[in-house]
Amino acid sequence: MSEILVVVEQNDGTVKKVTLELLTLAASLGSPSAVWLGPGYSDTAAATLTEYGADKIYVSDSGELADYVVAPKAETIAAIMADVTPGAILIASTAEGKEIAGRLAIKTTSGVITDAVAVAADFTATQSVFGGSTIVSSAVTTGTPIITVRPNSTAPQVKPGAGTRVDVAATVSDAAKGAKVTGRTVAQKGGRPELAEAAIVVSGGRGVNGAEGFGVIEALADSLGAAVGASRAATDAGWYPHQFQVGQTGKTVSPQLYIANGISGAIQHRAGMQTSKTVVVVNKDPEAPIFELADFGVVGDLFSVVPQLTEEIEKRKA
Repeated sequence: MSEILVVVEQNDGTVKKVTLELLTLAASLGSPSAVWLGPGYSDTAAATLTEYGADKIYVSDSGELADYVVAPKAETIAAIMADVTPGAILIASTAEGKEIAGRLAIKTTSGVITDAVAVAADFTATQSVFGGSTIVSSAVTTGTPIITVRPNSTAPQVKPGAGTRVDVAATVSDAAKGAKVTGRTVAQKGGRPELAEAAIVVSGGRGVNGAEGFGVIEALADSLGAAVGASRAATDAGWYPHQFQVGQTGKTVSPQLYIANGISGAIQHRAGMQTSKTVVVVNKDPEAPIFELADFGVVGDLFSVVPQLTEEIEKRKA
C-alpha cells in the first residue's frame, strides 16, 4: 500500500478541518501520512492527526518555514518525497496550498491537479471547470500526482492510525529566502465558522436590498451554526465585506448545505458554490437561474420566508 502524503493546514498549532478531510481521503487511496510544516506542533495536534488516520507524521517545526513565503515548505516536502516515494500528495485547495503544489510540481517534475472535488483509487481526480459548467476527470501522467482538494469535498471520519513521529530537517535554500515575512496581522473573527471550511453556508444577494437586510441572513446562519456568504452584487454594493464573497472572483465553497437567498445565480456565483452537496434556494423570481442548481426551492420573498425558517429551526432546537 503506497504512502499518501497530506500537507497539514493549521492555525497557531490547531489542525484545520480540511486536513482531517484529506486524511480520510488519503485512507481510501493508501497509507495516510501527515506533513507538519512550521512551528506549533504539539501533543494535541499529534493526537488529532493520529485520530483521523495518520500512520506517520513528518514534523518539520523550524521557525524558518514560517519566516519566508511558501518556498521553504515546498522544498521541505520535496525532500520528504525523495526519501519515501509517496503514491500521491494531497494539499488543501487554498491560496497557499495551490502555490505550494505548483512549486512542488516544478521541483519534482510532477503533474499537478488543482481544485479536485474527488479522487479515485487510481488517482484520477474529478474537477469542476469552465466556471462550473463542466465536470471532468483528470489524471497526472508524469511523476507523483500532486492534487489540491477543495474543502468539504470529503466528510472526515475517525479512523486511528499509528501516529509515528518522524522528524524532518527544514530545507531552506538561499533562493527560497527571496521573500521574507516581515509582519503578521491577525484577522478579526466572529463566532461563525470560516467561510471556505464551513459545513453550512447561508448567503445573501441583490434581493437582500441593502446592508441592513443581511440581518435576516445572519440570524438564519446563527441558528444553524453556519457561515455567512454574499454574492458579488452584494459585496460590490458595499452591503457586506468582500472577504465573504462567494464566486469565481471570491471564495469557492463546497458545504454540505448551501442556502441562497435573493441570489439570481449568475455563472460567476454558481462557479463558487455549485459543488455544494445540498442547495436550498429562496427567490421571488421563479425564473432565476439559481433554481437550476436547487435541490429544494422556495418561490417567495426572503424577508417573509427566511425569518419563518429561522423561527422554526429555533423551535426545534429548544
